[in-house]
Amino acid sequence: MKKLSILALGAMLMAQSAVAQTRQEVISTIEKVNDYWQAHNSARCRGFWDNAAYFTSNQEVYALTGKQKYLDYSIEWAEYNNWKGATQTNKSQWQYKTYGEGMNHVLFADWQICFQVYIDLYKQEHRAERLQRTLEVMCYQASTPDTDYWWWADALYMGMPIFTKLYTVTHDQKLLDKQYECFHWTDSLLFDKEAQIYYRDGKYVYPKVKTACNEGKSFWARGAGWVLAGLAKVLQDLPKDSKYRPFYVDRFKQLAAGVARCQQPEGYWTRSMLCPDDAPGYETSGTAFFTYGLLWGVNNGILPAKQYAPTIDKAWKYLYETALQPDGSIGYVQPIGEKPDPSRTVNAKSQAPFGTGAWLLAACEYTKYIKQ
Repeated sequence: MKKLSILALGAMLMAQSAVAQTRQEVISTIEKVNDYWQAHNSARCRGFWDNAAYFTSNQEVYALTGKQKYLDYSIEWAEYNNWKGATQTNKSQWQYKTYGEGMNHVLFADWQICFQVYIDLYKQEHRAERLQRTLEVMCYQASTPDTDYWWWADALYMGMPIFTKLYTVTHDQKLLDKQYECFHWTDSLLFDKEAQIYYRDGKYVYPKVKTACNEGKSFWARGAGWVLAGLAKVLQDLPKDSKYRPFYVDRFKQLAAGVARCQQPEGYWTRSMLCPDDAPGYETSGTAFFTYGLLWGVNNGILPAKQYAPTIDKAWKYLYETALQPDGSIGYVQPIGEKPDPSRTVNAKSQAPFGTGAWLLAACEYTKYIKQ
């Protein structure tokens, strides 16, 4: 009996080890990770979603540390891209209904996420050229009757937060109205009320795709992670008295509950959230976005700390002790994709800008969670 108690105590201490770091130790690790990434990757890269997702997090690191070199890295990237996403000037050619990396896909959220960074940089220095293209594209989009812009879950991180972020500059109510209309359309298409999780896109809505686990519903961790993180970013900037806030908060709470239920005992989420057998093993990007969202919810009084602390502590333990590599790189990131794909290798050397960005986002929010 005594031996069992000692083992139980040891297990408890191991589970709590991840929260024993001081805030300054976490900040030092954040700097190590960001320095590693910037030392190994040029800022002169395209403004598409994969890179831009990292830069949204680099802005959080700058806000936390105040280090000029991080701000300069973002500015170099923005200037390299001429403060634009997709560059087509003829509005009649602007597209979004299908996936596309070409310059006509101006209204496609994967080409718009860069605007989040440009808005942040405009707030640092009110230079018109930093905001010109963002205003042109987003105000045009807000003026259209279409609501089906965000037909895949990722877009709720790429495109949706732009509207509230831009609202903090313009105070134009049309931006908030359009944001809600588009989110409501996406929500009605992709949110599963039973599981309380979002499908990646319409192709995966049950029963179109079934898992190996009793032919159940297939939810992709990074896809749902984009949504939880995106909702946190929207709520961060949405006015407290907005008539839309209760709906966003309700969905945020429901998704948080759905996410927490399928965390693995080791703290991570498998690529297939309800069926680990579909794509087993560690995965960092979805886990980090979930961790950020849950942390933000607790830090801002939307999620109860007592309920979510065990989930957060286990998730941070995974991010700090498994995803983080000794050299400062972030591993176990599923490559670019749209589903739980067991054919794609995911190991300690699997890195990506959006994976490092997700880790940094969670870590920055974690510094607000720990007390010491």
